Amino acid sequence: MPALESGHIAPVTYLFGTAPASTDTGPVQHAAVQDAAVLDIAVQDAAVLDVAVQDVVVQDVAVHNRPAHSPPERTGGLKSINNISMYALARRGMSAEEMSAYLLSRDFENGEVELECERLLRVGLLDDLALAQTLVRTLTDRKGLGRGSIVAELRRRKIDTSSIEEALEELEAGDELERAIAIAQKRAPQLRSLDAVTARRRLGAFLQRKGYSGSVISTAVARALEPTGPVFR
Repeated sequence: MPALESGHIAPVTYLFGTAPASTDTGPVQHAAVQDAAVLDIAVQDAAVLDVAVQDVVVQDVAVHNRPAHSPPERTGGLKSINNISMYALARRGMSAEEMSAYLLSRDFENGEVELECERLLRVGLLDDLALAQTLVRTLTDRKGLGRGSIVAELRRRKIDTSSIEEALEELEAGDELERAIAIAQKRAPQLRSLDAVTARRRLGAFLQRKGYSGSVISTAVARALEPTGPVFR
């Protein structure tokens, strides 16, 4: 390569553009060109990173904007059925038959539904007896229901017969009568504007709708409407 009169080597074409017009190609200028090349690569990498970050943000927003109450989508496979069954149980307790019917309604195959219900029973997440006992306590303490209505509700929840019978053992006949009397006495003052016959009929019908038996209703109505109770016209 020919040398210039000044003694410097002639300028060459660089990888990222041509050298500046100045003929000074000393060490300082050479380092500056290298730095410019590195900076150019960094800028390109930053652009790629920015696109990737935008993609992640879009995906993250889509996930967080999904309604909290929406159940997992049915995609098939054990992982999907596990997610859907756990979502259902997080909302409320379910009997084994309720869970089976629910999963079948989500278009899962009989085989995978049976496997999932067996898994839930094995780990104690499905327990008909525990559910029946909880419902019995709730329906008696909070709603004041009698045996008949409780049995009807347990059957509606598709709890197996043996669990229903065992849970109902907690209902003592004496306790049910006392509960019916307390409910009748609380209701009686609302019937003051009625004659005694109508008040007795209305109160008996009220207790019947709550599921109490005929003998329990007769005793409770008599106690609630006895002479020491509300005065009717």
